Amino acid sequence: MDTKELIKVGNEALISKGNLDVIAQLFDNDYVVHSGGKDYKGHEFIKRWAKQLRSAIPDIQVKNVEFLIQSGNAIVWQRTLSGTHKTELMGIRPTNKKVVWKDMAVSRFNGEKIVEEWVVSEMLGELLSKTPFE
Repeated sequence: MDTKELIKVGNEALISKGNLDVIAQLFDNDYVVHSGGKDYKGHEFIKRWAKQLRSAIPDIQVKNVEFLIQSGNAIVWQRTLSGTHKTELMGIRPTNKKVVWKDMAVSRFNGEKIVEEWVVSEMLGELLSKTPFE
């Protein structure tokens, strides 16, 4: 499978279907993601992240994956996600409203596994935009 196909299949399996078994197939044991000025490492982090996301937005779906540029062992891509915010996420109370947002990522591969990513997400802004102010 090429890198584009791995990213598409990974998004569908992990996010849309909640299949945690694909983590070992898609991500290197030394995986690290850089997001929000922090670094998160390993398969256990990916499992916690996926479970938390799918718990808060149980009907989450990856609507689109768009590839922007590829060079060597790295690829820049963007995904559009949507679902209904049902439980607390990142300290934000559930809104029970549909949310739609984009994530942009740079994924670096080691062979056929993702070893490092840089991710920027619009999710927090989308959740806050649906939250009523008190």
